[in-house]
Amino acid sequence: MKLAVIGTGYVGLTTGACLAEVGHQVICVDIDETKIARLKKAEIPIYEPGLAELVKKNHAAGRLQFTTELSDIGEPEAIFFALPTPPNGDGEADLQFVMKAARDVAKTIKDYTVLVNKSTVPIGTAQKVREVVAAETIVPFDVVSNPEFLREGFAVDDWLHPDRIVVGASSKRAREVMEELYRPFTTIGAPLLFMDEASAELTKYAANSFLALKISFMNEIANLSTLVGADVENVRVGIGADERIGQRFLRAGIGYGGSCFPKDVMALDKIAAHHDYNFKLVKATMAVNQRQRQLFVETILNHYSQRLKGKTIAVWGIAFKPDTDDIREAPSLDIMRELVKNGATVRAYDPQAAANAKLVLGETITYAPSAQAALAGADALVVVTEWKEFTTIDPATIAAALKDKVMFDGRNIFSPQVMQAAGLTYVSVGRKAITNG
Repeated sequence: MKLAVIGTGYVGLTTGACLAEVGHQVICVDIDETKIARLKKAEIPIYEPGLAELVKKNHAAGRLQFTTELSDIGEPEAIFFALPTPPNGDGEADLQFVMKAARDVAKTIKDYTVLVNKSTVPIGTAQKVREVVAAETIVPFDVVSNPEFLREGFAVDDWLHPDRIVVGASSKRAREVMEELYRPFTTIGAPLLFMDEASAELTKYAANSFLALKISFMNEIANLSTLVGADVENVRVGIGADERIGQRFLRAGIGYGGSCFPKDVMALDKIAAHHDYNFKLVKATMAVNQRQRQLFVETILNHYSQRLKGKTIAVWGIAFKPDTDDIREAPSLDIMRELVKNGATVRAYDPQAAANAKLVLGETITYAPSAQAALAGADALVVVTEWKEFTTIDPATIAAALKDKVMFDGRNIFSPQVMQAAGLTYVSVGRKAITNG
């Protein structure tokens, strides 16, 4: 099939590359001339494992093209909108990019086309897009909602091996187009779930908010574990073994971040408010998540009797999660700002996200070229992102480098006993602190 994707961010570029990988002819459109020029040379502007290879392969094969001109898309059978929907001032999703794209696309379609909302959008957006397009053209079209469920760091695998494909479509003709489009995935067993547009739109918010709720719930259990002397890792294994619950999203730590959970949970709260419904669980999820970052900083301050002035703190990890360079709503940003505010010098290392962090934090912190370089001469180590490379570093090396021999692990990626044996005071989340003495 001939397809077009509007937007080449995380979702748009992955969508285009994966659709091309299964044999479709795809053209991706973006107004950013620099980005498109780079993509035409198979240079990827974001870090996502496996994506660069996919883009290079399918671009070379002629199945994946890039342009800044909407007029170049020809007559695709479906056009995907993969545009940002950032929160506006009061937390609602901003639809200006989606609506502008809808108006622009309406002026270019020449025959029946299915317009696919891949962006995360509020309930009722499909109808709004339908009205905008209908005002600009008499060409027949349909609008469907097809939310993405991609995890940054695993986006390519999630796209190529989906556990479900949700499509909100009112017309039989649109469903037939989407069935054909997704046939390469349904033939390998991926469920294609058709529903109305509003249900599809709400499904995305419900899924992300529920996962965020699991994270915040487990952080509450971690805080209680600290008070009662339990080990949150044991509790996690115990409840995660229940197949109704499962292990994923049950790790205690410093909370969630990124481009999806924070804005989607906030947007769901706003959607409920518009209908005069007080969604208490969603409000609590947001409050717990924000508090978790502050509690972690307070743990560090309490260890040093509120005196961080003159201390150099090494920070491992800046990205909101491993295997991405995304720092949007990353807990690390709040944590590092608070450490600096309290007088500490922060020296941070991240394998991918340092350049993005510098755009936000500037020179308020120091950026180390490696994990070991971050440690050199530091008083303490703070772990905020669970990159695998951190777990391969010899604990004895960490202990030898730190003046105060103390590690604050915000992701519980190390063994307390191993850290203690190396001579470290080890403080984690929801587990008993272990001293080096």
